[in-house]
Amino acid sequence: MNTTFTARRPHGVEKNNRPPMELELQPLALPCDGGRPFVIAGPCSAETEEQVMTTATQLAAKGCHIFRAGVWKPRTKPGGFEGNGEKALPWLKRAKEKTGMLITTEVATPEHVELALKYGIDLLWIGARTTANPFAMQALADSLRGTDIPVLVKNPVNPDLELWIGAMERINQAGLKRIAAIHRGFSSFDKKLYRNLPMWQIPIELHRRIPDLPIICAPSHIGGRRELIAPLCQQAMDLGMDGLIIESHCDPEKAWSDAKQQITPDMLDNILSLLVIRDKSVTTEVINEMRKQIDELDNTIMEVLAKRMRICRDIGQYKKEHNMTVLQASRYNEILDKRGAQGALFGMSPEFVKEIFEAIHEESVRQQMEVINK
Repeated sequence: MNTTFTARRPHGVEKNNRPPMELELQPLALPCDGGRPFVIAGPCSAETEEQVMTTATQLAAKGCHIFRAGVWKPRTKPGGFEGNGEKALPWLKRAKEKTGMLITTEVATPEHVELALKYGIDLLWIGARTTANPFAMQALADSLRGTDIPVLVKNPVNPDLELWIGAMERINQAGLKRIAAIHRGFSSFDKKLYRNLPMWQIPIELHRRIPDLPIICAPSHIGGRRELIAPLCQQAMDLGMDGLIIESHCDPEKAWSDAKQQITPDMLDNILSLLVIRDKSVTTEVINEMRKQIDELDNTIMEVLAKRMRICRDIGQYKKEHNMTVLQASRYNEILDKRGAQGALFGMSPEFVKEIFEAIHEESVRQQMEVINK
């Protein structure tokens, strides 16, 4: 059954006044084991025919239904392995014939699409760098017009929800209705725990705005290290994501690309067997009562914030009368330090508290600027 829904944009995001875009979706209809998320697995790159066939055979033996392998590899810098191109597509086709698994690969140009369809690829994914380019996305959408192949769209490398939604709108406008989003994390200059920051609030907001759109998590790309794949898989399931796309290689240590984030089929099977899948729909009276309490607390927070802003405006009036600057840096730093420490005492992350008070301060400054410039 077709599902039609509207992807709403926050006020002020778009400069023009075009009406909200409607996405017409149909189920992906991908194979999975009852009650479990669907899993797409396979090597980062299709390196050799032997590597493809060995990995595919091992994954099929573990019950995997969809095999992935990169044929065209967009690398950050030149000189790295950029894939075997068309040469590798018959290997995927043979893997499909031998194992019965569906096959998928990444496409970035209309030429890629044409070749993928020629060799019987069952579903396509679009990479983060391509998603970030509206011209490239439109070219792909035009090349896919008239087909009914499922298309999975990765988030852009930068945390831009509108760009992500816009990419899927272009595919949908071309007549394709079996669409899903892939959450692969977002690039950051400061690399700490993760290769790409998960920034879970962005896929959560995507789900809020387009609730029927399947969202698939790519823990390999988020973590960048194989030891992070299991906890990221569980976190994705706890957040209600619909599936996983995981890099699995018959001999990860010898992989030609992204060796550190690939796992063997045996390791994948173990991770999936330990996943706890929680019910998305069950609610109880107890939860509903606690949600009512949260609503009441949220109302209190809004009332306190409104009162704080009224005082800020009074301060703005005082600064105007005494020719003082709006920004008082020492006071700002004092608030951040004090509230961060206070938040830690209450069991909250100091960084979380800091972000909240940075946002409050930004609005306080805006309110005072309004007063001073009257």
